[in-house]
Amino acid sequence: MRVFLGIDIGTTSTIGVLIDAAGQTHALASRPVELSCPHPGWAEEDPEQWWSNVCALVPELLGQAGLAAGAVHSVGLTGMLPAVLLLDREGKPLRPSVQQSDSRCEEEVDTLRTEIDEAAFLARTGNGINQQLVTAKTRWLARHEPEAWAATTTVIGSYDYLLYRLSGELRADRNWALEGGLLSLQTGQLDPELLALGHLRLDQVPRLSASHELIGTISAEASRATGLSAGTPLCGGCADHIASAYAAGITRPGQVLLKFGGANDILLSAREARPDARVFLDYHLLPGHYMPNGCMATGGSALNWWIREHLEPWCPPDNRPEHPHALLDAEAAETEPGADGLLVIPYFLGEKTPVHDPRTGAIVTGWSLHHRKEHFWRALLEGYACAFRHHVEVFRAIGYPCEDFVASDGGSRSDLWLQITADILGAPVRRLGGHPGSCLAAAWMSALASGATDDWEGLGSFLRHGATFSPRSHFRERYDALYLDYRGQYEALASRPATARLDALSA
Repeated sequence: MRVFLGIDIGTTSTIGVLIDAAGQTHALASRPVELSCPHPGWAEEDPEQWWSNVCALVPELLGQAGLAAGAVHSVGLTGMLPAVLLLDREGKPLRPSVQQSDSRCEEEVDTLRTEIDEAAFLARTGNGINQQLVTAKTRWLARHEPEAWAATTTVIGSYDYLLYRLSGELRADRNWALEGGLLSLQTGQLDPELLALGHLRLDQVPRLSASHELIGTISAEASRATGLSAGTPLCGGCADHIASAYAAGITRPGQVLLKFGGANDILLSAREARPDARVFLDYHLLPGHYMPNGCMATGGSALNWWIREHLEPWCPPDNRPEHPHALLDAEAAETEPGADGLLVIPYFLGEKTPVHDPRTGAIVTGWSLHHRKEHFWRALLEGYACAFRHHVEVFRAIGYPCEDFVASDGGSRSDLWLQITADILGAPVRRLGGHPGSCLAAAWMSALASGATDDWEGLGSFLRHGATFSPRSHFRERYDALYLDYRGQYEALASRPATARLDALSA
């Protein structure tokens, strides 16, 4: 039997999967990852924990499948983007990774906006000036950690580091460079002038690789550490959100993936690049295609926070609900759309796209003594559905069609959340059945890179679609009014001076 290994270097866990070319998953396993926040706004992880997870996952997966290492035909990796790792001349990390969600570089972002023409930067790089940029993070590191920066020989991303540990080859994924602001959209290559903005030299960033490109093989050292056979082909890495959308079947222009995860994402398949500062632009895994996308700062993480802080403390230990999300859904379903006048704009950690405002906060209006927990729960679900609609409006304004909506990840198990989203979008939303997500795409990329298959649509055999939620026309007028209020409340706050905004948020 011949199988393909995919590994996802995620923010909260490392996940591995073994699949074959016929659409069968043979093994799936995960290991937790610790996210460190040593200061407000910081988000860091230990790259050695990623490596130890990979070393533990490989034998577990082979054991589950009852296979020997020789059955693994090829390996692919995916992970969060754009994390930043500094390596010394021996290839060892000089400090923990700076994660994509890290917001320490606000001052660097502000300074960049004064130094360069933002419109020209957008046209050149495909992305606007924001805290996601590798450029902003490396500027912060150069200023605040000069000793580590002086010892830095190489700067790469999360899964690029694991590819290096597995093969000895230093490469950088082109999507890491594109979303990080280091790549010229016109040439598809690293741009020395863009690198210089981040105090980077051309020799500090390795040669770029595509996700379907064969870049090396498992080294003898990695073979001893992981149990994989030395010489097993290894392909270029891929960004986890792009891999997840590809694995969900988002391949035709106009198809949209709504990811109901810890942070909600929205990803769109497109044939052309239309740079716009409100959203991110990445390459699709399909050659010649693009994937404009948006990422919210929160999503399911805020729902979990609300349960942890506002429901569980008041429930006796012997009477706590086993499935609190489902219980709250059932209660909220009995309330009317609009949560009886309660509106939540869920910018709990500031917000990324499309407003790019790390300094804002959540806004709650219309709260009254007659509201109960089920009203607030419904208002949370409606707030995130409005955020999806905001992104869809931006995509359409840019010129992208949005016609076919697919929902994935843990929050998509909620019938109520998907029905609310369909109502507010005014379009059907199809639930995607369970599949491993981005690690599935990484495994398939390795099959393509190694020549085991040439079927770019082959992942379709893994897809299982569930129920479709159609919009209810009799709620359209009510939800249109709710959405206008959602947009108006934030815009009114954002137009105030910074001090007045802080006063309003703390009131």
